[in-house]
Amino acid sequence: MADRKKQSAADLHKWRFFRSGGFDQVRLETGADLKALGQLDPKLWAALSCPTSGLEFDTKTLELIDSDTDGHVRVPEVVAAVEWAASVLKNPDDLTAGAQALPLAAIDDSTPEGAELLASARQILANLGKDRSEVVTIEDTADTAKIFASTRFNGDGVVPAVAAEDPAAQAVIEDIIACVGAEEDRGGAPGISQEKIEQFFTEAQAYSDWWLAAEGDAANILPFGEETEAAVAVFEAVKAKVDDYFTRCRLAAFDSRAAEPLNPTPEEYAALASKNLSPATEEVAALPLAKIEAGKPLPLEKGLSPAWTAPIAVFRTKVVQPLLGGKTSLDADEWAALCVMFAAHETWQGNKKGATVEGLGIKRVRAILADGYKEMLTALVEKDKALAGAANAIASVDKLVRYHRDLFRLLNNFVSLRDFYTPGPKAIFQAGTLYLDGRSCELCLRIDDVGKHSGLANLSGTYLAYCDCQRRGGAEKMTIVAAFTNGDTDNLMVGRNGVFFDRRGQDWDATIVKIVEHPISVRQAFWYPYKRVGKMIGEQIEKMATAREKAVHDQAAAGVAEGAQKAEAGKTPAAPFDVGKFAGIFAAIGLAVGAIGTAIASVVTGLLGLKAWQMPLTIVGLILLVSGPSVIIAYLKLRKRNLAPLLDANGWAINTRAIINIPFGTSLTQVAALPPGAQRSFTDPYAEKKRPWKFYLFLLALIGGVAFLWHKGYIQEWRERFTAKETSAAVEGAAKPAAPAAPAPTAPASTATPAPTAPGK
Repeated sequence: MADRKKQSAADLHKWRFFRSGGFDQVRLETGADLKALGQLDPKLWAALSCPTSGLEFDTKTLELIDSDTDGHVRVPEVVAAVEWAASVLKNPDDLTAGAQALPLAAIDDSTPEGAELLASARQILANLGKDRSEVVTIEDTADTAKIFASTRFNGDGVVPAVAAEDPAAQAVIEDIIACVGAEEDRGGAPGISQEKIEQFFTEAQAYSDWWLAAEGDAANILPFGEETEAAVAVFEAVKAKVDDYFTRCRLAAFDSRAAEPLNPTPEEYAALASKNLSPATEEVAALPLAKIEAGKPLPLEKGLSPAWTAPIAVFRTKVVQPLLGGKTSLDADEWAALCVMFAAHETWQGNKKGATVEGLGIKRVRAILADGYKEMLTALVEKDKALAGAANAIASVDKLVRYHRDLFRLLNNFVSLRDFYTPGPKAIFQAGTLYLDGRSCELCLRIDDVGKHSGLANLSGTYLAYCDCQRRGGAEKMTIVAAFTNGDTDNLMVGRNGVFFDRRGQDWDATIVKIVEHPISVRQAFWYPYKRVGKMIGEQIEKMATAREKAVHDQAAAGVAEGAQKAEAGKTPAAPFDVGKFAGIFAAIGLAVGAIGTAIASVVTGLLGLKAWQMPLTIVGLILLVSGPSVIIAYLKLRKRNLAPLLDANGWAINTRAIINIPFGTSLTQVAALPPGAQRSFTDPYAEKKRPWKFYLFLLALIGGVAFLWHKGYIQEWRERFTAKETSAAVEGAAKPAAPAAPAPTAPASTATPAPTAPGK
């Protein structure tokens, strides 16, 4: 048992991982890695699901992988696609190349499926006139209509007219299509399936049987033989008007007083006199067929309304003469007999069967039924279905060519996020590049619903700008979300315009419609408190200036109005401006300036009271006190930026925290910078002219500050303190005792040399 465990462990594939985005990602490099993909624990996959649309990836390939057609590609479907592609190739390493063309020699024909694929690939090339080609491309397999254009049978069970060699059979197929409709075959041609054949011949047999019932009672149902249908149409055209005529005549016979009102009145004729009349005029057609009299027969030649002369003439020729001979009038009893005769035909028409094939006529229908075309067409369909395996293999060739080109790229955006975290090709979810506010944003995603996406995407901790994009001069529109991961937010606001370039290089006009705010960079966080204070001060100053301007305007308007009233009243004008009245205002202004000066003096005094090495530390401490919290919070948030909520909101199922840290985020958004070696001129012909008033203002403020410090005695205090320090140092130096002088050296007595004496003493 232990040996079995060791052997199974030894058979397991040895995976390699790389660290990026804050998590371990599997490294897929060889065909062996792909073949063993089913052994990889799904917990180690970067994604568990992705949509089949809205990505910069071949939609057809994703639909082929999506075996359950639910609109999402999942782990088992990816594994199945990889295993199938590896099983029909001689060397699975070919999948890692992502080549556009599939060499025929790469297909493993040692297996039945591989041999069938190779034969189908060669058949495709032969149908396209590329017999000598040794590679097959997606362009070759994508156009099935072109592939099957020169073939009679393509295995889909749909037979077009050209599939039959007999012209008579071709005509029958066209008749069936005309009656019950067509189905499109793989080559794009209209044809018929076995279901259409069964439907047509069922309808045809019912139609023939229905006619057989009429032929059994032809005297009543078909009194005119083959011309009965035409006679019925003529009879129906005049029936309502003839019924109207005989009904009026019966009313006149019932009461002689009804005859006059039932005929047109002189007023009605007078109304017609002012119009341009013709037999088609509506008012003329509304008149009775003939003059109404009690018991009068219907004239068939003379005395008819102009609007009905022609229809009655056709009625006499097609209906009356074949049955009653050359009559010039028709009485009520004869008309009633005709109605009874046509009633039997009407009843037969009400029981009509096989109306779908009626357009062919009973003769054509019976000819098709009698000549055995049903069996002939069924044989053609069976012959076509017999080639289903080869034809389906052609579809498999298309799938293999697409997998050969696209599968490895999908794995590097699904099993791992290699394309996103490494330089080179962009990830399949990156829709393009947004240029706005002197920056280019590489992390842009297509979205469908701004509100729905932003709700979850807010958890990513990333500064997001949602933009509506439209092609200039076109009706194409789309919505994207762009991640700003470098720079600042000063000029980012709803309504700003930019240009978005999609992955095909097409440019779109982009307008920001919504912003999700988060920190962009540490530098932005450092300056944010100062900008916020400056913005607040600016807003307050603007409000005060606006209020003051309004007050001055209102005061001036009131003064003008008051002056006008006094002038009208003959009063003396107002007294001139008196400074004394505004002493309180000037005093308040002085107090305010004094308070500001005191605050400045306190800060300056505190700084000057420090030692030289303490001053820069104090300034740094003040800066850290103001900017430190903002920088720390921003740094912690920037380290937690997560790609997963952005993709999850777009239909993905990301299986890990895909971190966008500060260095990587900086690479996703490039800030405008001069290229290396560029020459720059600092001369601006439109620059604002420099005026010395700023220097004068600074000098005035400096003098005012010094004067204030002198007035308050701070300078005298500092000077006395400095003098006291010098005096103290001098006194301390003088008060120290002098060191005792060293004694002069004396020679020892024993070593003294006696003075020389004169000789003789």
